[in-house]
Amino acid sequence: MDAYDKGSDARQGLGRDGRDGPPGPDDAAEQTGGSDGTEEASAPGETGETGETGKTGEPVEAPEAREVPEAPSGPRTGVAALSPRYQVGAVAALVAVAVAVCAHIGLVFLHVAPSNTLTKEHGSAVDEWVFPEFEQNWKLFAPNPLQQNVAVQVRAEVGTADGGIRTTGWYDLSAEDGRAIDGNPLPSHTVQNELRRAWDFFVSSHDSEDRPVGLRGSLSETYLRRIALLRLDRNGAAGPGGVVERVQYRSRTTNVEPPPWSGEKVSDRPTYRELPWWSVTPERDDGNRDDGNRKDGARKDAGEGGAA
Repeated sequence: MDAYDKGSDARQGLGRDGRDGPPGPDDAAEQTGGSDGTEEASAPGETGETGETGKTGEPVEAPEAREVPEAPSGPRTGVAALSPRYQVGAVAALVAVAVAVCAHIGLVFLHVAPSNTLTKEHGSAVDEWVFPEFEQNWKLFAPNPLQQNVAVQVRAEVGTADGGIRTTGWYDLSAEDGRAIDGNPLPSHTVQNELRRAWDFFVSSHDSEDRPVGLRGSLSETYLRRIALLRLDRNGAAGPGGVVERVQYRSRTTNVEPPPWSGEKVSDRPTYRELPWWSVTPERDDGNRDDGNRKDGARKDAGEGGAA
């Protein structure tokens, strides 16, 4: 019996407080960490703070944070609300409308613009588009582009020191201005426009017989005389002891060659317009008279200043 009892005690063991018998509920609570919760057993398959593994022996990863879905934006409008197939169709329609509008504006512009190379080449196509739905009863008053090269030249009659008269060759004043402009990034206003504007002024104020029309015609002649004297003096046309007595202008006009595709035929021979000889002696007399008046006034002022 004692052996049996001892064997029984060996199987059941003694309680924590030394009492015989199986462990009670209090003993089970103490084995699991007590009722205060300071040591709680980990659930099966989870790891504790110490990095313990689950029953399978593999480390268990912490669960990832879930992404918060963004709040849906407002409803799409316009082309963006269409499906991709319809978006392509809408873009193609807009491009076609834009091309049609640009073509219409260009054809109407050619219809109202002055005659030019494009209207001469495609005039029938322009009229077919414009008439009768888009007919215009007005014209675009734009200046007709100059299609000619006009060179202004001058020569002089010079009185020599021995009393003779000699005639100089033609000085191409337009070519001189062109050489002064070429290669110059900032050419002066005088070089670019003085001669050109003076010649246009003369042509617009004279008739076909080179007779002045009104006071502006006479003024344009005076202006050209002074330009001729300045340019001839700059070129040394009179020579040593010589005096310029008369000047003569002429213009040399050549047509600008049209582009090959235009089909236009123009003459390549230059045409000349010679003006009559103009005397420049009054111009020099007026200049000498003005210089004499200025000198007399200066002497008078100097005399009054000395008397004071």
